[in-house]
Amino acid sequence: MRKFSLALACLLICTGAASADEIEERQALMKRNGDTMKILAPMAKGEAPFDQAAAMEGFEHFVDTANRLPDLFPETSRTGGDTEASPKIWEDQAGFQAQIDAFREDAEAAVAAAPADLASFQTAFGSVAENCGDCHETYRIEKEN
Repeated sequence: MRKFSLALACLLICTGAASADEIEERQALMKRNGDTMKILAPMAKGEAPFDQAAAMEGFEHFVDTANRLPDLFPETSRTGGDTEASPKIWEDQAGFQAQIDAFREDAEAAVAAAPADLASFQTAFGSVAENCGDCHETYRIEKEN
């Protein structure tokens, strides 16, 4: 019984650590998404010059994000930690995955299109950014300041 209790305690501690790691990893990934948006959005609005290399780097980051997201929301990370993830992620996993898939498809299409001018960049960016907004609207809890 003592070995069982020790094993159970270790499992619970390890599970909690894994949840914290996943929460921290997805927060870091989302922070990088935000930093990428701070570069791409001004270009799309014409407030900064179009930079194809920066655009491609941003789109490639978004593909990486979409590929990593499904593994960063296990049930064990549903509670605990300082997270903005809505419970809707776990309540509607099919919808959440569909949102990630749409984001990935649009980001991959943007990479494949390799926008060489502002107009083509704006079209590709608009689709990717719309996915971000839609997902945040449904699957993110806005923190109060």
